[in-house]
Amino acid sequence: MLEDIFQSLTSVSLFGAFIALFVFHLLYSNLNFQEKRDPPGPIRVPVLGNLLQIDLNRLDQSLFDLSKKYGSVFQVYFGPQKVVVLAGYRTVKQAMVNHADEFGNREITPLFYDLNQGHGVLFSNGDSWKEMRRFALTTLRDIGMGRKMSEETIIAESGYLKKEFEQFEGEAFDTLAINYASANVISALLFGKRFEYNDQILQNIVQIDRENIHLTGSASVMIYNLYPWLGPFCQNWKDLMKNNENGVADLRMLIADLKETFDPKVCRCFVDAFLIRKQYLKDDVRNSHYHDDNLLHTVDNLLTAGTDTTAVTLTWCLLYMAKFLHIQDRVQEELSRVIGSRQIRTEDRKDLPYTDAVIHESQRFANIAPTALPHRTTKDLTFQGYVIKEGTTVVPLLTSVLYDESEWESPYTFNPFHFLNKEGKFIRRDAFMAFNGGRRACLGESLARMELFLFFTSLLQHFRFTPPPGVSVDEVDLDPLVGLTLAPKPQQFCAVRRL
Repeated sequence: MLEDIFQSLTSVSLFGAFIALFVFHLLYSNLNFQEKRDPPGPIRVPVLGNLLQIDLNRLDQSLFDLSKKYGSVFQVYFGPQKVVVLAGYRTVKQAMVNHADEFGNREITPLFYDLNQGHGVLFSNGDSWKEMRRFALTTLRDIGMGRKMSEETIIAESGYLKKEFEQFEGEAFDTLAINYASANVISALLFGKRFEYNDQILQNIVQIDRENIHLTGSASVMIYNLYPWLGPFCQNWKDLMKNNENGVADLRMLIADLKETFDPKVCRCFVDAFLIRKQYLKDDVRNSHYHDDNLLHTVDNLLTAGTDTTAVTLTWCLLYMAKFLHIQDRVQEELSRVIGSRQIRTEDRKDLPYTDAVIHESQRFANIAPTALPHRTTKDLTFQGYVIKEGTTVVPLLTSVLYDESEWESPYTFNPFHFLNKEGKFIRRDAFMAFNGGRRACLGESLARMELFLFFTSLLQHFRFTPPPGVSVDEVDLDPLVGLTLAPKPQQFCAVRRL
């Protein structure tokens, strides 16, 4: 009897001690930031951190809400991982642009490493990243990115896209062809060729790209990044690995075909330029970066980024036109008055201020990369009075920039007048950071801007976009399909030929 009482008292004592230690842990770990000058943040629990306070299915909104309570620099714990979040235009710009070196590394999550093995231009750091980014920027510009050559490629591709839309004769259809068109523009630079829209390789590229973008942003894959040992139990991770295997096989085949016909005296595309550079540096120490893995993953990174972001943004543009018909009317009035029926050129942008404002507002309002890709600090630093250690994961919250209430007159409304002055002329806005900024700014920005303008104006010049029969403009769904980027949910609309 006494032994039972003793055991009971011992159990109660141990439980009480556990509770005391737990409370001490909470108090110490959550209040000690004041002594260390850590950024503020919500109280966390062991193992899970702040996961119970965050909606992983719409992470950017959860972080945006937290920023309103904890300020423009705060910290959260994704499980055991500490993450510093930067919110608001002024803070994000200060970090990404004014302190570009300190915030300039990429956070290589377990998934990004699985897919890229530290190679390529998006998910790498150090000398390899510096060399690949420099080479990619220089080469893409040399072979026409953002220049006359690219303009002709985009105009030609817009012709194929218009024919694709015409075949539906005003009936409802989905927007997959937009992805094919966007993929063909970047393919012209990377491989020196375009694909027919029914080509199996092109369809594979687009299908894998769309699936992977969605899967990468899923809650289960975010959990995998925190606890990689869960990989074998995560179906989305297994699907990503399978997709990656299939996608890489197609790219290896395309690169192998170019190698078979390679002539170092003739540069047909990005792949050729890489091979020429590799041959030129064969006895140079810099040649260590010019190997097949870097070629494969750099091409993969550029193809994915060059296809998805432009296609998703253009799809949002057309969806907004089907939703806001009065805005579409005004765009088409301007196009008819200024351009008429002739071919639109990039130089016409300056004479189409309202149309240009609608494109920019579509990018702002769509907010397709709400958290950007995560960064990692390169050294210890003090930022806005807080100590941030070297190697800390940093999330620049672009949602808080593009919806910053101190920068935009009506941030939660689709309003092209954000980009127009009182005289109706286009104005640039500093808080328009749709392409991020600093060392990790989108290296294809000039091409993406040209594509959006030429594709959008060409399509609006020839078609009126409306919801499908039986769907009112009020029923057009603007809630996004959440992934690594925010894409429109699968839905149809009609493209009616203009007279």
